[in-house]
Amino acid sequence: MTSQLTLMAAAADAPTRLSPIELFLEADIVVQAVMVGLILASIWTWMIIVSFSMRMGKLERGSRGFEEEFWSTSDFSKTLTAETRSKQPMARIASVGMDEWKRSTKVKPIDRDGTRQRLSGAMESRVAQEADDLAERLNFLATTGSVAPFVGLFGTVWGIMNSFFQIGAQESSSLAVVAPGISEALFATAIGLFAAIPAVIAYNRFSHRVNRFEARLQRFADRFLGGLSRELDKV
Repeated sequence: MTSQLTLMAAAADAPTRLSPIELFLEADIVVQAVMVGLILASIWTWMIIVSFSMRMGKLERGSRGFEEEFWSTSDFSKTLTAETRSKQPMARIASVGMDEWKRSTKVKPIDRDGTRQRLSGAMESRVAQEADDLAERLNFLATTGSVAPFVGLFGTVWGIMNSFFQIGAQESSSLAVVAPGISEALFATAIGLFAAIPAVIAYNRFSHRVNRFEARLQRFADRFLGGLSRELDKV
């Protein structure tokens, strides 16, 4: 009779709906640590998503304006100011090409084939570096997307193990005893998915934007190389 009254009292005190705060507060310390880590990872993920979206939008708009100005002038050096080099990847690529052009054309007689190869290599290297710099922060999104579900699963397994321990300690397999612990454990998996899903979507989307922007930089470098190559024939 006493055990029945206890179970009835536990059922009466049980919450009638899910409360994330209550699930967190009632969870085991290990599960709480997992939840906190996943929540911090989710916050950092969203910070990267917002900042990267703003950065890419600014770069794409600035690149369109720089290209129009760059190809409309007859003196490329006038557009390659210190300010534009600090803001625009295309300006840095063009600066690398101009620097290599100046070094290679100083030596007489000019090795035209060698100069073309050095120009191409220098600008291609700079294009790859610009793409790597853009994609650097995306590694965290990839890591979160792949690891967060397993971290949440670890919290779930630990919480379920704790629930089984409570079954043995209280010598009762009633849902009133097991359900709270299992709910808290499953909440860890839910947080893991909450952190992982946006990270995976953002990583795929941003990787596509970086690849597209890299292709744009490469087209700019190829066009500039063609112009320098024609000038090289005149020297």
